[in-house]
Amino acid sequence: MVGLPYSVVMAQALVLDRPTPPAAYVTYEEFLALPGDAHVEWVDGEVVPMVSVQLVHARITAFLIRLLGAVVDERGIGEVLAEPFNIRLTKTGRAPDVIVVLNAHKDRYRDIYLQGPPDLAIEVMSPGSEATDRGEKYFEYEAGGIPEYWLIDPEREVAEFYVLDERGRYRAVGVDDWFESRTVPGLRVRIAWFWERPSVTQALAEMAAASN
Repeated sequence: MVGLPYSVVMAQALVLDRPTPPAAYVTYEEFLALPGDAHVEWVDGEVVPMVSVQLVHARITAFLIRLLGAVVDERGIGEVLAEPFNIRLTKTGRAPDVIVVLNAHKDRYRDIYLQGPPDLAIEVMSPGSEATDRGEKYFEYEAGGIPEYWLIDPEREVAEFYVLDERGRYRAVGVDDWFESRTVPGLRVRIAWFWERPSVTQALAEMAAASN
C-alpha cells in the first residue's frame, strides 16, 4: 500500500486537530545540499527556518562586516564572514550574522562551512529571534566553545558581550561606552556605533585615538 504524501498527512492532522507527525531526520550533509537560497539552519537533525531580518538589522550587520573586516585585514590576523556561511557545532549547523575566524583556526574551513567554533560570533536580534538568540544559540555557542559572543538588540539599543571563562561558561562583560574584544587583537568598538553607524574611516580613527 502506498503511503500518503507527508504534506497530506500534515493537512489531515490539522483538520482532525491531531499532533503533526515529527519531521524526518535530516543529516548535516543533506542539509548542506539544500538550495543555496534556503534561509534555514540545522538543529539536531531538523531544518529550521530563520527569521526574516529588518532593515536596521541588515544595516548593523553590514556595518560590522566592514568595520571588523578593516581591523582584521589591516593586522592580517584572520577573516570576517557572514550569514549564510554555516558553522558546524556538535548538534547544530548555525549561520551567525557575523563571525571572525583567526588564522590560527583556518584549518577548520571546509568548502561550504566551518567545522568547529569561530573565534567570535555576533547575532543581531530581529523581532521573533530574541528567544533563539538569547536561549538556544547562547547555550549552543557556549557548549560549542565559541570564545566570544556578541548579542545586539537594535530595538532597545543594547549590546551584550559574553566570553568563555575557565570553566567553559559564558560570563557577561560589563561595558560603558567601549568594549575591547578578548579574542580579536586590536578590536575595540564604541557601543553607540551600532546605532549611529559612522563611516569605517571615522570609526577606525576613534578606535585608534581611544587606544592611545
